[in-house]
Amino acid sequence: MSKKILIGVAIVLAIVIVIVFAINLSKGKNVEGTLQEIMAKVYEGINESELPMMMRNTELTKENIEYFIGTSDIDFKEALASESAVTTIAHSVILIRLNDAKQAEEVIAKIKENVDSKNLSYAEISNVVVKSKGDLVILIMSNEELTPRLEANFDGLE
Repeated sequence: MSKKILIGVAIVLAIVIVIVFAINLSKGKNVEGTLQEIMAKVYEGINESELPMMMRNTELTKENIEYFIGTSDIDFKEALASESAVTTIAHSVILIRLNDAKQAEEVIAKIKENVDSKNLSYAEISNVVVKSKGDLVILIMSNEELTPRLEANFDGLE
Protein backbone atom coordinates (compact mmCIF):
# COMPACT_ATOMS: atom_id res chain seq x y z
CA MET A 1 0.00 0.00 0.00
CA SER A 2 1.08 3.50 -0.59
CA LYS A 3 1.95 5.89 2.18
CA LYS A 4 -1.07 8.12 1.35
CA ILE A 5 -3.51 5.21 1.73
CA LEU A 6 -1.99 4.20 5.08
CA ILE A 7 -2.25 7.77 6.33
CA GLY A 8 -5.89 7.94 5.17
CA VAL A 9 -6.74 4.67 6.92
CA ALA A 10 -5.02 5.87 10.11
CA ILE A 11 -7.02 9.12 10.05
CA VAL A 12 -10.33 7.27 9.54
CA LEU A 13 -9.50 4.88 12.40
CA ALA A 14 -8.62 7.79 14.68
CA ILE A 15 -11.93 9.48 13.89
CA VAL A 16 -13.87 6.27 14.59
CA ILE A 17 -12.07 5.81 17.92
CA VAL A 18 -12.88 9.39 18.96
CA ILE A 19 -16.55 8.97 18.04
CA VAL A 20 -16.88 5.67 19.92
CA PHE A 21 -15.15 7.19 22.96
CA ALA A 22 -17.45 10.23 22.87
CA ILE A 23 -20.58 8.05 22.67
CA ASN A 24 -19.47 5.90 25.59
CA LEU A 25 -18.51 8.96 27.62
CA SER A 26 -21.92 10.57 27.11
CA LYS A 27 -23.69 7.35 28.18
CA GLY A 28 -22.02 7.43 31.57
CA LYS A 29 -22.45 11.15 32.17
CA ASN A 30 -24.66 12.01 35.12
CA VAL A 31 -27.64 14.31 34.66
CA GLU A 32 -27.24 17.47 36.74
CA GLY A 33 -30.04 19.07 38.78
CA THR A 34 -32.49 18.14 41.48
CA LEU A 35 -34.96 15.36 40.83
CA GLN A 36 -37.75 17.98 40.80
CA GLU A 37 -35.92 19.91 38.05
CA ILE A 38 -35.19 16.74 36.07
CA MET A 39 -38.82 15.59 36.39
CA ALA A 40 -39.94 18.95 34.98
CA LYS A 41 -37.64 18.37 31.99
CA VAL A 42 -39.07 14.87 31.48
CA TYR A 43 -42.55 16.46 31.18
CA GLU A 44 -41.32 19.38 29.05
CA GLY A 45 -43.45 20.13 25.98
CA ILE A 46 -46.43 18.12 27.23
CA ASN A 47 -49.51 20.25 27.84
CA GLU A 48 -51.25 19.93 31.18
CA SER A 49 -54.43 18.95 29.30
CA GLU A 50 -52.61 15.86 27.96
CA LEU A 51 -51.61 14.69 31.45
CA PRO A 52 -53.71 12.77 33.93
CA MET A 53 -55.57 15.01 36.34
CA MET A 54 -54.25 16.00 39.74
CA MET A 55 -50.57 15.20 39.15
CA ARG A 56 -48.31 15.18 42.20
CA ASN A 57 -44.73 14.31 43.08
CA THR A 58 -43.92 12.00 45.96
CA GLU A 59 -40.49 11.60 47.53
CA LEU A 60 -39.55 7.94 47.72
CA THR A 61 -37.71 6.43 50.66
CA LYS A 62 -36.46 2.97 51.62
CA GLU A 63 -39.80 2.53 53.40
CA ASN A 64 -42.11 3.25 50.44
CA ILE A 65 -40.07 2.53 47.29
CA GLU A 66 -41.17 -1.11 47.12
CA TYR A 67 -44.78 -0.01 46.55
CA PHE A 68 -43.69 2.01 43.52
CA ILE A 69 -41.08 -0.25 41.85
CA GLY A 70 -41.78 -3.69 43.34
CA THR A 71 -38.55 -3.97 45.32
CA SER A 72 -36.65 -2.17 48.05
CA ASP A 73 -33.51 -4.15 47.30
CA ILE A 74 -31.64 -1.29 45.64
CA ASP A 75 -29.10 1.18 46.93
CA PHE A 76 -30.05 4.74 46.00
CA LYS A 77 -29.43 8.36 47.01
CA GLU A 78 -32.88 9.73 46.29
CA ALA A 79 -36.01 8.96 44.31
CA LEU A 80 -39.12 10.80 43.14
CA ALA A 81 -42.44 9.55 41.75
CA SER A 82 -44.82 11.59 39.59
CA GLU A 83 -48.33 10.22 39.54
CA SER A 84 -51.96 11.21 39.42
CA ALA A 85 -53.68 11.60 42.78
CA VAL A 86 -56.63 9.80 41.16
CA THR A 87 -55.84 6.15 41.82
CA THR A 88 -57.83 4.81 38.86
CA ILE A 89 -55.57 6.61 36.36
CA ALA A 90 -52.64 4.45 35.28
CA HIS A 91 -49.66 6.80 35.00
CA SER A 92 -46.35 6.80 36.85
CA VAL A 93 -42.92 8.29 36.20
CA ILE A 94 -40.21 7.46 38.72
CA LEU A 95 -36.70 8.89 38.85
CA ILE A 96 -34.06 7.16 40.98
CA ARG A 97 -30.63 8.66 41.56
CA LEU A 98 -28.21 5.85 42.37
CA ASN A 99 -25.16 6.03 44.59
CA ASP A 100 -23.08 4.73 41.69
CA ALA A 101 -23.83 4.72 37.95
CA LYS A 102 -22.20 1.28 37.76
CA GLN A 103 -25.31 -0.08 39.53
CA ALA A 104 -27.68 1.03 36.76
CA GLU A 105 -27.93 -2.21 34.77
CA GLU A 106 -28.45 -4.26 37.93
CA VAL A 107 -31.15 -1.86 39.19
CA ILE A 108 -32.91 -1.85 35.80
CA ALA A 109 -32.99 -5.67 35.83
CA LYS A 110 -34.43 -5.72 39.39
CA ILE A 111 -37.13 -3.21 38.49
CA LYS A 112 -38.09 -5.09 35.32
CA GLU A 113 -38.29 -8.32 37.30
CA ASN A 114 -40.33 -6.89 40.18
CA VAL A 115 -42.44 -3.96 39.01
CA ASP A 116 -46.18 -4.58 38.96
CA SER A 117 -47.81 -2.33 36.40
CA LYS A 118 -51.22 -3.48 37.67
CA ASN A 119 -50.41 -1.71 40.93
CA LEU A 120 -51.30 1.59 39.24
CA SER A 121 -54.89 0.82 38.36
CA TYR A 122 -57.31 -1.97 37.65
CA ALA A 123 -55.80 -2.66 34.23
CA GLU A 124 -52.25 -3.70 33.45
CA ILE A 125 -50.16 -1.21 31.46
CA SER A 126 -48.24 -2.53 28.49
CA ASN A 127 -46.21 0.68 28.03
CA VAL A 128 -43.39 0.20 30.55
CA VAL A 129 -39.94 1.70 30.01
CA VAL A 130 -36.97 1.29 32.36
CA LYS A 131 -33.64 2.82 31.37
CA SER A 132 -30.73 4.82 32.72
CA LYS A 133 -28.52 7.76 32.00
CA GLY A 134 -25.44 7.95 34.20
CA ASP A 135 -26.55 7.53 37.82
CA LEU A 136 -30.21 8.21 36.99
CA VAL A 137 -32.79 5.47 36.37
CA ILE A 138 -36.27 6.18 35.06
CA LEU A 139 -39.35 3.98 35.17
CA ILE A 140 -42.19 5.14 32.92
CA MET A 141 -45.59 3.45 33.01
CA SER A 142 -48.20 5.36 31.04
CA ASN A 143 -50.41 5.34 27.97
CA GLU A 144 -49.16 4.82 24.44
CA GLU A 145 -49.28 8.55 23.64
CA LEU A 146 -47.31 9.82 26.65
CA THR A 147 -44.76 7.03 27.13
CA PRO A 148 -42.69 7.67 23.97
CA ARG A 149 -42.71 11.44 24.56
CA LEU A 150 -41.57 11.07 28.17
CA GLU A 151 -38.90 8.60 27.08
CA ALA A 152 -37.65 10.95 24.35
CA ASN A 153 -37.42 13.80 26.86
CA PHE A 154 -35.41 11.57 29.22
CA ASP A 155 -33.12 10.51 26.37
CA GLY A 156 -32.48 14.19 25.60
CA LEU A 157 -31.38 15.08 29.11
CA GLU A 158 -27.82 16.33 29.53
